[in-house]
Amino acid sequence: MSLKIAVLPGDGIGPEIVGEALKVLGVLNRSFDLDANWQEGTIGGAGYDADGDPYPEATRRLAHGSDAVLLGAVGGPQWEMLDKQLRPEAGLLGIREDLGLFANYRPTKVHSQLLDASTLKPEVIDGVDILVVRELVSGIYFGQPRGIETVDGERRGFNTMAYTESEVRRIGRTAFEAARLRSGRVCSVEKANVLDVSELWRSVIIDLHASEFSDVELSHMYVDNAAMQLIRNPRQFDVIVTGNLFGDILSDEASMLTGSIGMLPSASIGEKFAMYEPIHGSAPDIAGQDKANPLATILSVAMMLRFSLDRADLADKVEQAVENTLDADIRTVDLAFGGASSVSCSAMGDAVCAALEELA
Repeated sequence: MSLKIAVLPGDGIGPEIVGEALKVLGVLNRSFDLDANWQEGTIGGAGYDADGDPYPEATRRLAHGSDAVLLGAVGGPQWEMLDKQLRPEAGLLGIREDLGLFANYRPTKVHSQLLDASTLKPEVIDGVDILVVRELVSGIYFGQPRGIETVDGERRGFNTMAYTESEVRRIGRTAFEAARLRSGRVCSVEKANVLDVSELWRSVIIDLHASEFSDVELSHMYVDNAAMQLIRNPRQFDVIVTGNLFGDILSDEASMLTGSIGMLPSASIGEKFAMYEPIHGSAPDIAGQDKANPLATILSVAMMLRFSLDRADLADKVEQAVENTLDADIRTVDLAFGGASSVSCSAMGDAVCAALEELA
């Protein structure tokens, strides 16, 4: 049966990087036995420009009728003056909430070929392989009440960080199950010494571990210490589970261990739907210049093959093709150091496709 993929290129460099990922899917269709087809939709600024809505109804229907969603990036300065509910980011939050994508997987793996790309010493980052499991549809980004009000003539902004026991248990179970397939270690990150919501978080995680996952090693860390430890000794981590706000920050910090945010894919998983996207933004400063690094998007395709399309064998092929491309010393500008030559976004995509063809 043919697999249906909803493709949402989005804004900025989104169409460029997604275009290279689609080349990879084309190779998998032609040279391997993948039977996938895709249809494009709009989201973010592109959705607003086309339909006056950052998450158009047509896109919602497309996503609900697909086996998986592949997204590029959203955002750009031309939409910053819009009302909050019309800005590109509202489309991203909207699709996550609409599809129930409660768990965000953000792997950070340091490639041996890119040890010199990081600002950290090679001996600190060599062998780093971390999975950040971020709760994605609750916490301070979605909590109510929120807003800006005027009190005694002064403006006051407020947001609410809230988690229910069931929300913490759900994301905790996801992290423990992921750890069982890795090195068997989970570090739960919160701020229980200050925040009541974090005190609940820790309590629920401890109870869940004792009742269902005692075979997994569990540790706890305050978020400020976790941010420091990611730089000081990142190899101590296997799976990090944390809330929406802390996960947003820590996963971006962890990405720089690899030397470029352009290397990191992600998967947002729900009970029924899943969406795959690079963790970087729309990079409007280089949009349309064929400079972006498409590898994070291509590796997101590998995650899609593994988690949604039941083709782990092809996921392995795509990941190996990326490794072989890096072994050939092919680099986009974000990975070229010390005056080394670089290739364009499209040339990097072509190189990965060529490496993939060789594995057929």
